[in-house]
Amino acid sequence: MLAAAVPFLFLHERFLPGFTVRGAHANLADLALLAVVGAAVAAGVGDGFGPLRAGRAVWFATGALVVLVFLSTLYGRLRDAGYPTSTHLVTAAKFAEYALLAPAVPLLVRLRPSRELLFAAVTAWSCIATFVACLQFVGVVDDPFRHARLPGVRAQSFLGTHDLAALSCAALALGLAGIAVPGLVDRRMAWAGGVSGAIGLTLSAALAGVAGAVLAAVAAGIVGHRRRVLTGARALGLAGVVAAILVGSLLLRGHELSQVLKFLGIRAGASQTTLAGSSYTQRAVLAYVGGRIFLDHPLLGVGWQASNDVRVFAPYVPTARRRFPDAPPLDFPSPQHRWGVQEAVLQAGSDMGVVGILAFVGLFATTAAVAWRRGALVALLWCLTAFGIWNGLSLVAGIPLAAYTWLAVGLAVVTVE
Repeated sequence: MLAAAVPFLFLHERFLPGFTVRGAHANLADLALLAVVGAAVAAGVGDGFGPLRAGRAVWFATGALVVLVFLSTLYGRLRDAGYPTSTHLVTAAKFAEYALLAPAVPLLVRLRPSRELLFAAVTAWSCIATFVACLQFVGVVDDPFRHARLPGVRAQSFLGTHDLAALSCAALALGLAGIAVPGLVDRRMAWAGGVSGAIGLTLSAALAGVAGAVLAAVAAGIVGHRRRVLTGARALGLAGVVAAILVGSLLLRGHELSQVLKFLGIRAGASQTTLAGSSYTQRAVLAYVGGRIFLDHPLLGVGWQASNDVRVFAPYVPTARRRFPDAPPLDFPSPQHRWGVQEAVLQAGSDMGVVGILAFVGLFATTAAVAWRRGALVALLWCLTAFGIWNGLSLVAGIPLAAYTWLAVGLAVVTVE
């Protein structure tokens, strides 16, 4: 059931049929997720809930974050009568729904063949997504998000940039684990996952994901060294994979990085015309707005997802325009373009205050610590790469990156026989 849900969980919502009931939208990914949860409950009733005991620290961190999200939603209404409570309660519920994946994983993945089946599903779906991305990169098929054939630019496959990076990192982690610790992952799966993941991540050119992959490679090397199986050739293999991904991604993002140098004043020529289309200038603007919101509401923030509300970010836009006079007008948030903070840790702070930052970062830190202690290398690599990607994206509920995050959390607790 969990393996069968992978294609639905790692697919952009525009390709998922769904329905809306009283303002709440559900799609096939939600139904697949609920089917997984139902199967997990059935497995727990039939075979016991013992596998959950190994993850007490993880469940505490998960519960703390989910509860804080709901409390922050209620606080948002108390702080501001204009806070759209019903709208944000829906996203809070979606966030909590996806969190159910975490305890479902150890209840369903009790035997080694079950874990291998999950890894096989991730690898197979990554190969398909990467193949589509390659077709988009060479201009054979349209980019469905841009409605045009754009050869030679970043590809998004059928996921979107950051979600393609998430799926690619999931597959890449199998390859990195196979290099660092031989025998941990089936050799064929490690090769297929490593190649498809590396190519997919490169074509997505999501530098936050690339940074996560670098962390994952370092962690894999450290684990291999501690287990005394990391040879010089294997260390070079890890370095070579991440170097190839880094070089390829930088080549695809070369123009934008050049614009960053202009934006920072390192290179001459910064203007609204020359900086147009640079995602990094926009990220700087949005980070500034999110940072100002956090500094004005450091303890509890402005409420879950409230940093996306016009009445919250609008007072900071004039100051941001003065702070970044060369930034194009489209880079600034507006009623027509509610861009969000686009950096999850910072948004956790602006929405939920310093408590939100601690809860969000604490989830990943706790998961990584548990995975490290239990020797769950793939879970550790999934956790590190997921955290890296979140640093280039807003806190959006119900997306493939969210599914990837909670799968990583659950996998850290898995004990296979």
